[in-house]
Amino acid sequence: MGTIRSRWSHRALGLALVAGAVLVAGCFDKPKIEDRWTRLDIEGATVATGQAMPVGSDSIAVNMAITYRRIVTGFAVCELRACSTLTTADVSLSPASDRVLMANDVDLVLANSVSMGRATRAVTGWDHLIQRIDFGFNGTVPQGTSGLFLVCYLAQGDKIERGDGTDTLIVTPFPSVPNELLPVGIELAVAGPGSH
Repeated sequence: MGTIRSRWSHRALGLALVAGAVLVAGCFDKPKIEDRWTRLDIEGATVATGQAMPVGSDSIAVNMAITYRRIVTGFAVCELRACSTLTTADVSLSPASDRVLMANDVDLVLANSVSMGRATRAVTGWDHLIQRIDFGFNGTVPQGTSGLFLVCYLAQGDKIERGDGTDTLIVTPFPSVPNELLPVGIELAVAGPGSH
């Protein structure tokens, strides 16, 4: 009888040790992508997801934070984009969106839209640095566009001198997934006639 109890005790102890090892291993799993990739977050803005924007020029302010996970040098860009082929049904840019899917959708928006106003800031960051940036710019909301988006992303920038002696900045967005970046965006709408 003592031998049977001893076997059951050893078996129960063995199962408990295996279960404990599984739990401990679970605690040391690799962190989520959101915690491993450099991410941009909108902490405050004068526009909100789904907001209907009146046609014409409008002032936009955005408070953004960048949490770096590696050394990044380039430009932070906050931009109003208009698209005639994509609608808000084609992409998922909302606070509840999966961040990797959102990164792909921001890339899709950037590839299929035109800038309607932007602000840029030269940045250099390193792992664990959190940098907060306040952007302000005038955006022009066009009539008859099917998709309107506010996006914040990181890019390479090249300053070009114009013929009149002034400079302009040409930005080329960094592809998100290959560079382990999580840009952010929100979907907007164009207000109908008579809306204010």
